[in-house]
Amino acid sequence: MTTATPISIRTSETMLKKVMNLGRLLSDVARRFPDEPGLILSRGGDNGDDKIITWKQINDRVDALAHALSQRGVKKGDKMLVHSRNNQQIFESAWAAFKLGVVWVPTNFRITPPEAAYLGQSSGASVMLYDRGFANYVDAVKAASPALEHVIALADPRPGELDFDTLVADAGGAAFDEVEVDYEDPLWFFYTSGTTGHPKAGMLAHGQMAFVVTNHLADLMPGLNHESRSLVVAPLSHGAGIHAVINTARGAASILLSSERLVVEEAWQLVEKYKVDNMFTVPTIVKILVEDESVDRYDHSSLKHVIYAGAPMYRADQVFALKKLGKVLVQYYGLGEVTGNITFLPPYMHFDDDAHPQARVGTCGMPRTGMEIAILDDNGARLKAFETGEICVRGPAVFMGYHNNPDANAKAFKHDWFHTGDLGHVDRDGFLYITGRSSDMYISGGSNVYPREIEEALLTHPAVSEVAVLGVPDPKWGESGLAVIVCKSGQSADGEALLAHLEERIGKYKWPRRFVFWETMPKSGYGKIVKKQIKALLEEKGDYRL
Repeated sequence: MTTATPISIRTSETMLKKVMNLGRLLSDVARRFPDEPGLILSRGGDNGDDKIITWKQINDRVDALAHALSQRGVKKGDKMLVHSRNNQQIFESAWAAFKLGVVWVPTNFRITPPEAAYLGQSSGASVMLYDRGFANYVDAVKAASPALEHVIALADPRPGELDFDTLVADAGGAAFDEVEVDYEDPLWFFYTSGTTGHPKAGMLAHGQMAFVVTNHLADLMPGLNHESRSLVVAPLSHGAGIHAVINTARGAASILLSSERLVVEEAWQLVEKYKVDNMFTVPTIVKILVEDESVDRYDHSSLKHVIYAGAPMYRADQVFALKKLGKVLVQYYGLGEVTGNITFLPPYMHFDDDAHPQARVGTCGMPRTGMEIAILDDNGARLKAFETGEICVRGPAVFMGYHNNPDANAKAFKHDWFHTGDLGHVDRDGFLYITGRSSDMYISGGSNVYPREIEEALLTHPAVSEVAVLGVPDPKWGESGLAVIVCKSGQSADGEALLAHLEERIGKYKWPRRFVFWETMPKSGYGKIVKKQIKALLEEKGDYRL
């Protein structure tokens, strides 16, 4: 009788925790497809002189930057704040950070200097890269963040600052070996606004993001390869940056528009010229693209995956887009904390006819591969089909938690689930429907807007006594802000003055579109402003509108 040899089980924590540094995706692609386009920078129009940068050229510059920063003492675990428009350098900075084991901390370039200062201070950034025209942002970050040691200008460096292109040119051309990382080592602080008005840094990690890359390739863009082309129509600092990482994993080139402003005709010219097959966007931009007359002047038959996320899409807009583009729409629902990986609705499940037997009007799709969804009540009990509760999720795409924010983490990870803060239900087949939000947050043009932040800024105006900001349906942006204002006795203000007051305090995309002035604000028995009552009064008066 022979005795079976027991299967060896690894017990070393080091062996279990070590994962591939995500920066290796770029290194591998540069080896496999060195002369293929990695970035295409549009010059505008259809004149043919766009700048094409190969994967080898990108990787060489990234390695040079990593060496230059390492030589200056930048090390694993440091934070790199990046305040820039879409360009070659912001793309390269991300991969250099990844390879170094440094945490990439991109900002929305439309925020104000005080908002950028908070991101620099709260992240503990020791390195900051900034685009032309944003020197005042550096000054604000310096004043708030004593940890800042190295400032790198993408153009026109000031005395004491480093020049991005000089760093890249001076590094000597040697390959950079990616720093070893563990599964939970953060590589990206994905900032999301909080109900307190202060953004929270969601920690995305090397191991988690490897799953996200695989999941996006499986669910959103099956068949992506090095001949694919992706048009970038949103800031690389957030969802579009994640999408660019996915394309890089397969050697698919990303095409950047010639300016920060979306010129629809240029977008369609590029789709035709480069046979673009995928893009990441939000419902508002899809609507703008398909409603422009130029959509009919250019060949867009190459499109396979037009991914929209960040907000629900009005059914009428969805139908119009399907009729213009065909079955190429891909919807996903997800938060930055889950890197988009909650549900998806693939092209074959999009129908322009509500009566189609397979149409599920209003759904945001089925669970992403490897992810689990539950609708929970306040006690953490799982609800049945069609019962409304909080949408919760778990799986490998869930982030590592909020940086330096134990209270937010305790709230977000109750009952062994990540809590989205959104309300909804699932049908009997597991398709998810979002029915509301448990907070006051609204989504405008694909960006989360939290009223508390706007209210606090408006309350610093000398004439404002009380304020309540609500999200109101907006046919163009999905939702926009409506501000109810009570002025101090004997004082007054108008919408123009209040918007001028917000100019240096919060980003323009958060500004209310309409102001309503009341004598008093309804309150609860505890003296709190109750927004449900405010909404009811607005509807009663016919004012719940833009």
